[in-house]
Amino acid sequence: MAQQQITPFGSWKSPITSDLIVSESIGLGGVVYDHQDIYWLEGRPSEGGRYVLVRRTPEGKVEDVTPKPYKVRTRVHEYGGGAFLVVDKTVYFSNFADQRLYKQSLNHDPEPLTAATNRSYAELQLDQQRNRAIGICEDSENPVDAEPQNYIAGIDLNTGEITPLVSGCDFYVSPRVSPDGKQLAWVQWNHPNLPWDDTQLCLGDIDAEGNVTNIQAVTEGKAEAVCHPLWSPDGQLYFVSDRNNWWNLYRLTSQGEIEPLCEMEAEFGSPHWVFGLSLYDFVSPEKIVCTYTQNGQWYLGTLDTKTKTLTTLDVSYTDIGSVHSQGENIVFIGGSATQPTSVVKMNLATANSEVLKQATDLEIDTGYLSVPEPIAFPTTGNKTAYAWFYPPQNKDYTAPQGELPPLVVKSHGGPTAATSPRFNLKIQYWTSRGFGFVDVNYGGSTGYGREYRQRLKDNWGIVDVDDCVNVAQYLAQLGKVDGNRLAITGGSAGGYTTLAALTFRDTFQAGASHYGVSDLEALAQETHKFESRYLDGLVGQYPRQQELYHARSPIYHTEQLSCPVIFFQGLEDKVVPPNQAEKMVEAIKEKGLPVAYVPFEGEQHGFRRAENIKRALDGEFYFYSRVFDFTPAEAIEPVEIMNLSY
Repeated sequence: MAQQQITPFGSWKSPITSDLIVSESIGLGGVVYDHQDIYWLEGRPSEGGRYVLVRRTPEGKVEDVTPKPYKVRTRVHEYGGGAFLVVDKTVYFSNFADQRLYKQSLNHDPEPLTAATNRSYAELQLDQQRNRAIGICEDSENPVDAEPQNYIAGIDLNTGEITPLVSGCDFYVSPRVSPDGKQLAWVQWNHPNLPWDDTQLCLGDIDAEGNVTNIQAVTEGKAEAVCHPLWSPDGQLYFVSDRNNWWNLYRLTSQGEIEPLCEMEAEFGSPHWVFGLSLYDFVSPEKIVCTYTQNGQWYLGTLDTKTKTLTTLDVSYTDIGSVHSQGENIVFIGGSATQPTSVVKMNLATANSEVLKQATDLEIDTGYLSVPEPIAFPTTGNKTAYAWFYPPQNKDYTAPQGELPPLVVKSHGGPTAATSPRFNLKIQYWTSRGFGFVDVNYGGSTGYGREYRQRLKDNWGIVDVDDCVNVAQYLAQLGKVDGNRLAITGGSAGGYTTLAALTFRDTFQAGASHYGVSDLEALAQETHKFESRYLDGLVGQYPRQQELYHARSPIYHTEQLSCPVIFFQGLEDKVVPPNQAEKMVEAIKEKGLPVAYVPFEGEQHGFRRAENIKRALDGEFYFYSRVFDFTPAEAIEPVEIMNLSY
């Protein structure tokens, strides 16, 4: 074994470069079966962030289905998901540029199915008896009170004609047609709720004309979030509910009673930020294949619907989703801290598995990969919060004796979301250069039950900030990181937590906001429909509690901020508009603090183009190198840092 070089933390040379990450990595999602063919989506930074539908035949041939310039992505709820449907080798998909649905037979060009209107579509389900799809329509043709209308629609697969079927609520998700085609189930909710607050599972009959009638509520929609409804092959309705604090599986009996299937302190559901989620599927009427999360880690299992016995499968993946079955054969998206996210095919009977596609084909020596440690740390109010800590790791280097590594604290977006131990080269970029990295599941995160998820109720900007501060101090007290070189970073809602921590606390010496919120009032006034009342539950009712919005908005308290900050912002972002960053930059600049602003033309909420992903990653590292005064091992394109005099 070669002798390690003694070099300060942050100055280690790493083979995990930003060029490598953006040129050799793709996003994977939406895997489904169509008979024996398997389809999935690939998000390709090298193609300007284009989402491409890919098909794999039983013989193993893999080919692109949707040609350039089509991008398979819907704007429903702005976050999209569920953007395609495959029926007998015919694909129906939403094209991002015009939001029209297109119909494409294999080896043919796409043809527009729906008219060019101000409508977007998501989560299409086949209604075979009527030769139509049933899905979610977000209609901005005739907005009510400046908001688009959302409803469940029938879409004729020949003519593209749109027929509203269920309307009247603010939001709908997961329309599911029963196997006999006679019933439709779905989840709905109204402002000010979000889909992880209070939602209602409903059921209606489909009459001879295709209309939905005799609508009844299966659940009350009070203090209960229902998600992921699915019909069993024999016509029973299953769903996930948090009525016992945890998102567990239930079913509706023939007597109309709700029966629990597997009560445990684990979650079989996840928040409906996007459409098209699939965390369980039916192998047969008696057998479910499912994924669930416990203590921040995902597992794969099978559930006997008669005995209600859960069997955990022996797989190496710790982050699992998009589960679908074709008998005993299943497909899913899986990954771990040291295994790239992959499309995986597995036979439940033999336990044999095959990786069909990896998010990256890079073969990185494990000597450069940091394996995360799950930590439970004490936080405000004698409570416990959770995180994943990645220590510095590079087989070629060690630091001078007595030196402790700088730390990046990551606050995830949402905020109603979670982080898990998945293969993330952006994290390994930091740890292989000598940084510690902690990914925080602060109070309000999902995966730890409804009670934990509701810690943020009325307390956004307090609980999340406390937890990020406390985890940094905890790691410093343990002697794992340098308490004088602490940085915090986050995107979107995580960007707000970042800016709030930098403004209202004095723990961190630097920070980075990626399309983050600085003005809660502006967010409440300007954001899109899906999140327009989100802050009612996170902060308070607006405008009645306007003073609370001002009190928690970093933009109004820049006099309390005393450390350098860098901002990255997409200029076409409709979720968090650019003025959120720009106002903050100007205020910090006028104060005389070091500040940098990196805007990206053509980017929305999140960065999808290779050159921008690279610029954001390298730019943040360069910024910290100047602030913490270390020399990177490689040349990095500088970022203009205003007011920096050293």
